[in-house]
Amino acid sequence: MDVQPSRIGALLREWRQRRRLSQLDLALVADTSTRHLSCVETGRAHPSREMVLRLSTALDVPLRERNTLLLAADYAPAYRESSLDDEDMAAVRSAVEVMLTAHEPYPAVLVDRCWNVLAANRGMAVLTDDVPPHLLAPRPNVFRLALHPDGLAARLVNLSEVRTLFLDRLQRQVNASGDPELRALHDEVRRYPVPAFDGAAAGDDGEARRASPIEVPLRIRTPHGVLSMFSTMATFGAPADVTLSELAIELFYPLDEFTSAALRGTNLDLNRASGPMLAAWPSS
Repeated sequence: MDVQPSRIGALLREWRQRRRLSQLDLALVADTSTRHLSCVETGRAHPSREMVLRLSTALDVPLRERNTLLLAADYAPAYRESSLDDEDMAAVRSAVEVMLTAHEPYPAVLVDRCWNVLAANRGMAVLTDDVPPHLLAPRPNVFRLALHPDGLAARLVNLSEVRTLFLDRLQRQVNASGDPELRALHDEVRRYPVPAFDGAAAGDDGEARRASPIEVPLRIRTPHGVLSMFSTMATFGAPADVTLSELAIELFYPLDEFTSAALRGTNLDLNRASGPMLAAWPSS
């Protein structure tokens, strides 16, 4: 990672401005003086390692970028970045497998910070059936799957709503993190052409949407009928590892009894010996 130590002041200022904090606001939260913070940002003072970490915490900087700030100040990174295959991550892999398997027959995925799918349960088949291989390899991405015209977009009854929600969500993440990979993903998916689709012909009635407690459910046409789902996100508490801090599990739930019955009736082979596959897309 080629970061010059002289950049620490500019990087801290960028993060402060991204968080919409004044120097006084940040100084109060980080228990330092406005004068010292100003000197750090302008390069007239060099922050200690403790100060870089304290400011990073106050600014809610992701662990990956905290390491970048430390390198910029000529200090060693504080947080390691493990592989999911590492021995020390065995407990994490086990927890993920328990959550994904327990959620069947409802869909669930494990994603990284850029929404690449690292693992999925067998319930995801109801969403990925008929998705072409080029969207599944080398690794599926939630936003590409949802918004690409060859993916779910052509089957989403409420595509316009879902597209707006997804793009807004991704833009907020870009604004909050400054992550160039997320920015590139947003620029890519917002340029996807929107498939023409007659929602009314597929049962897209406004009354059903108004009656929903979820503002924008995922309403998708499948061989089992139009399924309506919503999702929740689960993350790991108090991570001390970059990889762990960037993992999230998205769990999909049925929004109505029809969807619940349809998913329960998909006849997944729950007795299959192997569970969800980590770091790979399930073969079936």
